[in-house]
Amino acid sequence: MRRVLAFTVAAATASALLLSGCDSSEPSADGTAQPVPPQTTPSSPDPSAGPSAPSAPPSGPSAGPASPSLSPSVKPKKLKSGAEGAEVLALQTRLAELGYWNGKVDGKFGGTTQQAVFALQKAAKLGRDGVVGPKTQQALDRGVRPEARSTDGRFVEIDLKRQLLMLVSDGEIEQIFNTSTGSNTYYEQEGETYLADTPRGKFKVSRQIDGWRDAPLGLLWRPKYFNGGIAVHGAPSVPAHPASHGCARVSIAAMNWLWTNDKIPIKTRVWVY
Repeated sequence: MRRVLAFTVAAATASALLLSGCDSSEPSADGTAQPVPPQTTPSSPDPSAGPSAPSAPPSGPSAGPASPSLSPSVKPKKLKSGAEGAEVLALQTRLAELGYWNGKVDGKFGGTTQQAVFALQKAAKLGRDGVVGPKTQQALDRGVRPEARSTDGRFVEIDLKRQLLMLVSDGEIEQIFNTSTGSNTYYEQEGETYLADTPRGKFKVSRQIDGWRDAPLGLLWRPKYFNGGIAVHGAPSVPAHPASHGCARVSIAAMNWLWTNDKIPIKTRVWVY
């Protein structure tokens, strides 16, 4: 998070250290900070239970096999949050095949499925409404997937333009998440003006908190810090557009899955572009 107004260079430097990103907590020697109970507890799923992992995505950076599950005779015009049944089950199965993380495949179109649909729509450069209409269905049938930039080792890649967070291993995308990063708007904090941005670059996860962090700019669920106070963290609200103060938000269910399966351990490389 960059401070945009400063009276002196010294004051700017001091404030940048204090209010970098969404948080300013201090790490312990092993990089793990203690959770700080929030003053108010938001409504959220049981933090101890993470959804089951989806099926592994197909190999190949940009496309998967055509879906055999959805035929014109059973394909609805639209699927959206609240829908249930065989069509939703087929949708969830296909999303999981392509690597779009959508939690438990249970035939119920809930928040995690909507997050996966957001991610698919972003990858396909479609309108981001979280509803599976004809164009989104076509993207699903074609097996649209984003492409990774890294080619060697494990990375968390954060695509600011498409607002996608991806787990990548040796150039192959394993999981794709909807994310919401810095809004690039100005905000006021203690009489000063700041820009809510997510800086580009290559970083490493340096500290984490296994619980809620009541940070100066809001609540962060199980944050994984990679650039000062900027972290990948869970949030009750993860819209399809940039809306944070600089962190990369994912759903609470997704963050639980990432922790449960140790997908972003300390020293994980993070590439923001």
